[in-house]
Amino acid sequence: MKIGFIGLGNMGGPMAANLAKAGHEVTGFDMADVNIEGVSIAKTGAEAANGADVVITMLPNGQILRSVANEIIPVMPKGAALVDCSTVDVDSAKAVAQQAEDAGLQSVDAPVSGGIGGAAGGTLTFMAGGSAEAFAKADPLFDIMGQKAVHCGEAGAGQSAKICNNMILGVTMIATCEAFALADKLGLDRQKMFDVVSTSSGYSWTMNAYCPAPGVGPQSPSDNDYQPGFAAELMLKDLRLSQQAATSADADTPMGEMASNLYAQFVENEDGLGMDFSAMLPRFEKRGRG
Repeated sequence: MKIGFIGLGNMGGPMAANLAKAGHEVTGFDMADVNIEGVSIAKTGAEAANGADVVITMLPNGQILRSVANEIIPVMPKGAALVDCSTVDVDSAKAVAQQAEDAGLQSVDAPVSGGIGGAAGGTLTFMAGGSAEAFAKADPLFDIMGQKAVHCGEAGAGQSAKICNNMILGVTMIATCEAFALADKLGLDRQKMFDVVSTSSGYSWTMNAYCPAPGVGPQSPSDNDYQPGFAAELMLKDLRLSQQAATSADADTPMGEMASNLYAQFVENEDGLGMDFSAMLPRFEKRGRG
C-alpha cells in the first residue's frame, strides 16, 4: 500500500518504521525534524497524504486531529482510508469520521494500548471504531503494527473503549498504591502483601503485571526510579477525556472523577510531571490522613 503517516513521535515513528519494514511505501510528516528508517519525509501533512491508500495519524489531541483532517481530507483519493491512532475525545473522533465519510473516504478511529515498547516491537493492541469495510482495509496494517485489533463498533467506539479501559487503569492504580501505603503503615511486608493480593480477590493488572512497589512482582517502572512506561501526565489526559465523555453521555463516574482530580494534583501541583503513573505510591507513602 501507499501509506501517509502523520505524527512521527515516540509512538508514530516506530509504527511507521514497522510498516516500511514490511514493504509498504510510507511517506511521513511531523512538525519536528525526524528521520525514520525506510520512511520518506514530506514537507507538509497534505504532501504525505496526497494519493495515499491509507493515511494514519498519531496526534496529541482532538483539536490537532481536526486541524490535520481539514488539511489532508481534501487531497486524499476517494475510497482511501483515514486511520486515526491518536487518543482523543469521542466527539472529535466522530466529527472527523463524518468529515471523511462526506468526502467519500473510509474512516477508522483506532487508539492503541502497549506504549512505546509495543510500538517499537509491533505488539500494540488496537481498539477500532468505524464501518466493517473500513476496518477490513486497515486490519492488515494493524497486524504489522500490533498483535491484536478489536473492531469495537461504529465511529467513536475505539476511543470509547480506550477511555473506559484507561479510566479503570487509573482508578485501579490509585487503589493499589493506597493499599501498599496502608500496608507499610500497618507493618506488613510488601512482598507478603503482593503474595497474598496477587493470588486473591485483590488481583489486578496494576498489582500483578505493573506493581508500583520496587522489587516486588515482575519488572516495572517502579524498579527504574519510576521513569515512565506510561507517564502520569498521559494518564491525566486520558482520565480527563473519560470525564469529558461522561459529561457528554450523562454518566455518573465518581471514581473516575476522583482519579482525574488526584492525577491533576500529582502532575500539576506536586512532582508527578515526567514520572510514571505508578509513582503515586511514593506520593501516598509521604502522606498522612490529614
